Amino acid sequence: MRASLIQIAVDPDESVESRRERAASLVLAQRGSDLVVLPELWPVGAFAYTVFEQEAEPLQGPTHEVMAKAAADAGVWLHAGSFVERAPDGTLYNTALVFTPDGERSALYRKIHRFGFDKGEAVMMGAGDELVTVTLPETTLGLATCYDLRFPEQFRGLVDAGAETLVVSAGWPERRRAHWTLLAQARAVENQAYVLALGTAGSHAGVPQAGHSIVVDPWGEVLAQAGADEEILTVEFDPAKVAATREQFPALKDRRLGLAPPRI
Repeated sequence: MRASLIQIAVDPDESVESRRERAASLVLAQRGSDLVVLPELWPVGAFAYTVFEQEAEPLQGPTHEVMAKAAADAGVWLHAGSFVERAPDGTLYNTALVFTPDGERSALYRKIHRFGFDKGEAVMMGAGDELVTVTLPETTLGLATCYDLRFPEQFRGLVDAGAETLVVSAGWPERRRAHWTLLAQARAVENQAYVLALGTAGSHAGVPQAGHSIVVDPWGEVLAQAGADEEILTVEFDPAKVAATREQFPALKDRRLGLAPPRI
């Protein structure tokens, strides 16, 4: 399976409309990949709280429209990162979208864990409450966004729901880059799954971004890692390695706490 992670830079001097079109062209350039991934809140910047309200869109707004077309034009599964969604009741959400190679929306995921403590996203946005998986021909994705990476119970839930490849779309700050790499590897090892963790480059509202997107295999080995600047990280991996790892080292079968009810 071939995945391309687009570590796009968010430049405050570039309009949202221009960045949408640029992101679409970058997706189109990945024709031949099976899966393409964009980062968290790339239209506005994850720390650009002051523009969340004015740039919020309905679910099927311009970002949805442009990304659906990009997926269809490229013929790829597209995790289109996330955008600021305004729900019909006015609530804002940090919402990720996944499209099929035909441009149909396959899934949406509203970020469960909101970052900011008593400011920013934590007080401006509603929290999602559903774990989301997406079944591709080659693997089942489990979706998470940025701050979610710090909550291992979410990833256990995704694995219980059948996830084999965990996709983390993020806008992670440079000052905590060491945690980014550490947690991505930890989530891979403890869940015996691939982790595709993608961040942004550039700077959001004066907050330098970590970049350094990373792909980790079920043993915790780093298959590929980006640098700090805008780039496209493309990696080929074997989804069958997940089942092989779980059979070879069946640690998940020894769980005693937090077990999900058996699937029927």
